[in-house]
Amino acid sequence: MNTKKSVLLAFIILAIFSLLLFIIFGENGLADLHLLKIERDNLSKQNAELAKQNLDLYREIVRLKSDPKYLESVARKELGVVGKDELIFKLKDQRKGEN
Repeated sequence: MNTKKSVLLAFIILAIFSLLLFIIFGENGLADLHLLKIERDNLSKQNAELAKQNLDLYREIVRLKSDPKYLESVARKELGVVGKDELIFKLKDQRKGEN
């Protein structure tokens, strides 16, 4: 009788241990849950950064549409646009020939 109880107890302990291993390390277990939480947090941070960039770009568009002087300054700086009566002087760098 004691051996039957011992075998049954060992089987129950083995079953519980196997179940715990499966819960922790199995597919969709606690380890996967932890990794998914880390990934969710990273995606939330990326989403917040993209939302900020989106808002900044929206504000830039509104400013370009509503402020002609700002539009002109951006066109000059980024596109090299020159006014109607303006001249561009390109100077050679004197330091290139000196050694």
